[in-house]
Amino acid sequence: MAAARVVVAGAGMAGLRTAEALRAGGFAGEVVVLGDEPWAPYNRPPLSKEALKGGVEHAGVAFRQRASVADVDWRLGTAVTGVDLHGRSVTLADGSALDYDALVAATGVSARRLHVDGPPPEARAGRHVVRTLDDARALRAELVPGARLVVVGAGFIGCEVAATARLLGCEVDCVAVDSHPMVRPLGIELATELQRRHEAQGVRFHLGTGVRAFAGEERVRGVVLSDGTELAADVVVEALGSRPATDWLEGHGLDLADGVLTDSALRPVVLDAAADRVGPLDGVAVVGDLARFPNHRFDDAAWRVEHWNIPTETGRRAGAVLAAHLAGEGYEAVVGADWTVLPAFWSDQYDLRLQSYGMPSLADPDGARVLEGDLAGECVVGYSRGDDLVGVVGIGMLREVNAYRDRVGRGAGVPA
Repeated sequence: MAAARVVVAGAGMAGLRTAEALRAGGFAGEVVVLGDEPWAPYNRPPLSKEALKGGVEHAGVAFRQRASVADVDWRLGTAVTGVDLHGRSVTLADGSALDYDALVAATGVSARRLHVDGPPPEARAGRHVVRTLDDARALRAELVPGARLVVVGAGFIGCEVAATARLLGCEVDCVAVDSHPMVRPLGIELATELQRRHEAQGVRFHLGTGVRAFAGEERVRGVVLSDGTELAADVVVEALGSRPATDWLEGHGLDLADGVLTDSALRPVVLDAAADRVGPLDGVAVVGDLARFPNHRFDDAAWRVEHWNIPTETGRRAGAVLAAHLAGEGYEAVVGADWTVLPAFWSDQYDLRLQSYGMPSLADPDGARVLEGDLAGECVVGYSRGDDLVGVVGIGMLREVNAYRDRVGRGAGVPA
């Protein structure tokens, strides 16, 4: 076991937690973590919230690393471009190869971009995304009082950026094809209330419409909507969701339709009969935003979940599985152990804190209702599917929303 090497492709939170779990599981061999960014692992959610408002510095968002991973070989600024799953080696951006005994796929996601006419999709052209520390630093430099910001996309990232920009004194328009901001995960009732609160802060919404083009040549000066309306813009943020970084895993019979399909032990599932084998692939784990895994807390389907706690939960699971695999003992017991996850996230917008547990998006169309409090103030909203509470979201009322955590999932019943 001590002579083995584990390669972790991805130096984010999921990669860090997997390295920690490998050590906790008794693996004493070499751990090499490859990351395409130059930064040690850091916390991403604050990049659209408090870090964006206060100034984006790595020291303010960096994770404290445990002593157990002090000997990990961090190779930052080193991207993985391919893998030979049969030969057990990864290809790096410089063309070199690195052999492994076990592999962790932790490359996460990248921000989606609009492909329309206009200036190039670059920060220097005024077109920004918020995924990395460098993204947030470039955007923060442009969020000056009086700047005209157009946010394309009204999910959580888009609305958090809109709120932060208003607090910094920017003029903000938000454009989205959806009927309400954050409507897909929250439902119409809560989304309507949150839209009201944003509008009270001065955000102007343009909903049910897309973007035809960006005006300007070398730098954006406006956003042309689908109906021909042009919004003046000094800065644009494209908050259109994410794309799983799976290109380097292609050609091995894996299901890459949405991230990487895995079993409950986070082993990638080979589906192509032309591959070396069909079924879970031992010695390889998929973690974080990349993993599409079954979570029996809710149903038997496999889901890819981009919530804050998923990198930690999947990293711990993957580290334990790989440590047992490399040790050559106790592996079947670890793989067969029951493992479920309660997704959780929070969102800060102005002076309100949203806290969520579960998967509200799984709820029936009429499955959302206020459990406690009042929508216009602080409240807890429950989301049900049939007889199950599949999610809960609180506006404030942190103690109350936390009390519902153990009641989320199939079989627990919907609160009266």
